[in-house]
Amino acid sequence: MARELKQPPGSYVAVSGGGRAFVPAPLPPKLEWTPDILHAASEASLVLGRLAGVGARMRNPHLLLRPFIRREAVLSSRIEGTQATLGELLADEAGIAVDRAPDDLKEVRNYVLALEKGASLLKELPLSLRLVRELHRVLMKGVRGDSAAPGEFRRIQNWIGPRGATVASARFVPPPPNEVPGCLAAWEKYLHERDLPPLLQAALLHYQFEAIHPFIDGNGRVGRLMIVLFLMERGILPSPLLYLSAFFEASRGDYYDLLTGVTERDGWRAWILYFLAGVTEQSTDALGRVEKIETLREKWRQRLASRQTKTVMALVDRVSANPFVTVGGAATDLKIAFTTAQRQIDWLVKHRIITPQDDAKRGRVYVARELLDILDAPAAATGPDQTKVRKRQRRKRQAPRDAAVAERRDQRKR
Repeated sequence: MARELKQPPGSYVAVSGGGRAFVPAPLPPKLEWTPDILHAASEASLVLGRLAGVGARMRNPHLLLRPFIRREAVLSSRIEGTQATLGELLADEAGIAVDRAPDDLKEVRNYVLALEKGASLLKELPLSLRLVRELHRVLMKGVRGDSAAPGEFRRIQNWIGPRGATVASARFVPPPPNEVPGCLAAWEKYLHERDLPPLLQAALLHYQFEAIHPFIDGNGRVGRLMIVLFLMERGILPSPLLYLSAFFEASRGDYYDLLTGVTERDGWRAWILYFLAGVTEQSTDALGRVEKIETLREKWRQRLASRQTKTVMALVDRVSANPFVTVGGAATDLKIAFTTAQRQIDWLVKHRIITPQDDAKRGRVYVARELLDILDAPAAATGPDQTKVRKRQRRKRQAPRDAAVAERRDQRKR
């Protein structure tokens, strides 16, 4: 059984209003990197390396990255309560009206922009608090009335809890504002350390960022953005290919419970194993989706064998990047006449690559349903069910006691 060298993960300080705020100790914690953690890290690194290799070999990686980034944006935002779906986001970006609150779509679009901005900034800046503030500025711009102070670390106390909770009744109270600069400085210092394999370090950094909760709002999304950007900066990924939000969203209860477990019970081992399981599952999931998309595109090429003109194949690439398309949108994107775009779209309809989604003539919406189904399918696994794990652990602890009772009973009978 793996053992963990316990030490307080931080300290509590009193705050006005009757509550106690948690101030996390600087990273790294004193942990024993036992075989089960090292095995999980090795397995996660192996699968992630396969994903990175596939990404590096792709001829047109942007065709895959564009919808994958949007899937991550939808699922990361959903953890925070946003209801927009991937289909709605893609349709909206194709210029199609959707029945969804504009604020929800805006928040998800902002996540896309923040991830693209972060990947671009890595060419100029190291990962730093400056980059973190820029991510937050893009993420929160124009949403929630800008009340989240985009790009600024908080100067007020915040807390986590159900609607109506106070600082005294909150589930978690992060550091007071005067402690935030010191916590962030220590976090940034550890961000540049190279004392652990990157995946283990990423697990520690993500917990610590969420514990500091340096912004008024948007902390979860910024923290999840930083995972993939950290792996890109370390050269583990050539582009933003790994998205853990699907794993976190599918096992949301465990995600929050295990983060809380570090704070309350020094539960580093359980959190790290969960994080590594997420990397393994989501890398495997992404590899499966990439393979299915490549197979589908090959089917499309075979169906179009008799007419692989430059314009038709450009339209296929356009559909690969966003399975929703209109004639007007295709004409604009490909810089061709409306009538030409209609002919090309009709050709794709004829060969069962796209299908009309409504009965309108001009302005009709078309969708590559097979591709959308691949992108929008739920993750194959939902992460470890900690409730079941805890039940199994209780049964294991109970088993020796049950055996002893049975033995004493047998002795009395004899």
